[in-house]
Amino acid sequence: MKEFINVPGGKKAGPPLTTAIRCGDVLYLSGQTPMDLHTGQFIEGDIATQTKQVLENVKMILGECRSSMEDVVKVTVYLTDLNDFAAFNEVYKQYFKEPYPVRTLVGAKLLFTFNVEIDVTAKAG
Repeated sequence: MKEFINVPGGKKAGPPLTTAIRCGDVLYLSGQTPMDLHTGQFIEGDIATQTKQVLENVKMILGECRSSMEDVVKVTVYLTDLNDFAAFNEVYKQYFKEPYPVRTLVGAKLLFTFNVEIDVTAKAG
């Protein structure tokens, strides 16, 4: 059975999608961008600033789903500039601890007006 989850109080902007889906013991989050989920405004700035916003969004959504960053098992990252890899990793390490979730990182030139997007799969809380 699938449970569709949208963030309460979050602004519904952008493409038609569901914030997260719980399917049994697994939670799937849609790709998160550096957008303030309450105002719908994109956060501008360097890769560190944008990555922090994205991971704060992930953390908040996981919390709404009764899960946490410690429950994340898979992370997929899209970066517009692979030269940002080191700066991205410095922020990433503030949100995930060893043993780290498995991760795929893809260079993606076309991410609209932002530089990073992240989706995760987690153990459902």
